[in-house]
Amino acid sequence: MNLKRRSAWLALGLMLALVLPLSAISPLPAQEAAAVEVTLAETQTPLAAAPAAAVVEDPYHVTVDGKPMTTDPMLTAIDGVTYASLRSLCQVLTPGAQVTWSNGTATVYKEGVLSLTAVPGQDYVVANGRYLPTDDIVARNGTILMPLSTIVKATDATSSWNNGHLILTTGSGGILSGDAYYNADDLYWLSRIIYAESGNQPLSGKIAVGNVVLNRVKSPRFPNSVYSVIFQRNQFSPAKSGTIKRTPNAESVMAAKLCLDGAVELDNVLWFNRVGLKSWASRNCTFVATIAQHSFYA
Repeated sequence: MNLKRRSAWLALGLMLALVLPLSAISPLPAQEAAAVEVTLAETQTPLAAAPAAAVVEDPYHVTVDGKPMTTDPMLTAIDGVTYASLRSLCQVLTPGAQVTWSNGTATVYKEGVLSLTAVPGQDYVVANGRYLPTDDIVARNGTILMPLSTIVKATDATSSWNNGHLILTTGSGGILSGDAYYNADDLYWLSRIIYAESGNQPLSGKIAVGNVVLNRVKSPRFPNSVYSVIFQRNQFSPAKSGTIKRTPNAESVMAAKLCLDGAVELDNVLWFNRVGLKSWASRNCTFVATIAQHSFYA
């Protein structure tokens, strides 16, 4: 073949290579292709599997010291108040406490920490010698339900809510004792004026008399101590007659403790007198309510 003809054939071959589609190129034989794929796979480093996220069970939406509560607190709304199981809450807020039921009374006890008694139907609970006012204690399906706030207070815990999640934080496990909390002088005189003025009245009437005394202590219109309010001139007849010195009965002492722990039967009352008695208060003050034999005014 002469040089010109050879050059022409080479040029034609180059043009055909440029214009032929890729599909016209013969594929590798199957065995060779598989060998290439294996070689590529062996040269690639596989990615490490991502660790599975830890799942924290929180079935009751309640945490205690940051950990989900694993026993049912039985949170229940009753008349707009959040109630909880006394047993379940005390077992986590006072670890090691024994919760028992006997003769219609629930008892929570841990030596040196908490001694609590609760009776269904009562509107107070006794904890470490303190009388804590509360909404009614309820027995339901074998469980004692109490207002959450009362259980938290009795166990010296704290509580808060975050988007429907209850957050509990433990404290000492038991509320400060009555001997340490109540001012002995205030308790002495308050229980005696309650007894002298309303010893034959129902507990609600006794608490209302205590409310009058403590409201006066807080008011700038009156002296600022229980003793000074009671013995202010011409205010309480038992202070003048001496009957205030009589030893109070148990319910009068209990009423005084309830008042000192925040029990309120009547708001803002500052005066009271015997029902039907015409007095300065009845003529000049706003009538609030009558309880048994006493009318109360603000």
